[in-house]
Amino acid sequence: MANVVRAALVQATWTGDSESMVAKHEEHAREAARLGARIIGFQEVFNAPYFCQVQEPEHYRWAEPVPDGPTVTRMRELARETGMVIVVPVFEVEQSGFYYNTAAVIDADGSYLGKYRKHHIPQVAGFWEKYYFRPGNAGWPVFDTAVGRIGVYICYDRHFPEGWRQLGLNGAQLVFNPSATSRGLSAYLWQLEQPAAAVANEYFVAAINRVGQEEYGDNDFYGTSYFVDPRGRFVGDVASDTSEELLVRDLDFDLIEEVRRQWAFYRDRRPDAYEGLVRP
Repeated sequence: MANVVRAALVQATWTGDSESMVAKHEEHAREAARLGARIIGFQEVFNAPYFCQVQEPEHYRWAEPVPDGPTVTRMRELARETGMVIVVPVFEVEQSGFYYNTAAVIDADGSYLGKYRKHHIPQVAGFWEKYYFRPGNAGWPVFDTAVGRIGVYICYDRHFPEGWRQLGLNGAQLVFNPSATSRGLSAYLWQLEQPAAAVANEYFVAAINRVGQEEYGDNDFYGTSYFVDPRGRFVGDVASDTSEELLVRDLDFDLIEEVRRQWAFYRDRRPDAYEGLVRP
């Protein structure tokens, strides 16, 4: 019997406040569950605006603990209600002065499985993330969930192939890449890098982008979220570039083993020859 996982993602417009933003995502999740989805992922810092367009101390107010903060606690309740695995990207405060761009992974029974912290932190116009976030220090976890082995790689991380590979070596079958990327900066890479990563590492990728403009800058988030399979093919249509959208797609996890047997990229790796990749 085919190992098909019905998966969902949400690309959303900013509502203007955290409470209504979280409530909107809860409704999208309930709709995904009604459609049979077993896992869902949200966009980067989903419960807040993309405040990194500016460098202002007021935006530390969006940070909260993980897993004991209000948003992750609420998402654990939602997971129990819907029976879905949920990938929850938020602005994390660990202790005073220690802030991370983080995604919590919650299993279908509401249990907290762990977190991924974004490793690569940009600091360019419109994306002033080093002002807010420390580089991730929690490794490349892959989480055993009710639907399979799930990894996370956040936004700017996607430009760095090393993390994609480490997630594959750690056994990922599906990697969520929650993002906030805008038109004009690297839009032409959006439908190039994640499919290439899916091929190189022979797993599924869920690429999630915000959509629309927000009050803290001129970034025009262009949506076009999608799922891509281990052969680099989009699973169904790509989402709108202008409108909020819930995507629900069937992912055949048996394709992972088929591709790995056919292309054998992991067999033919040469880690003994790669020492230069990690020299400073």
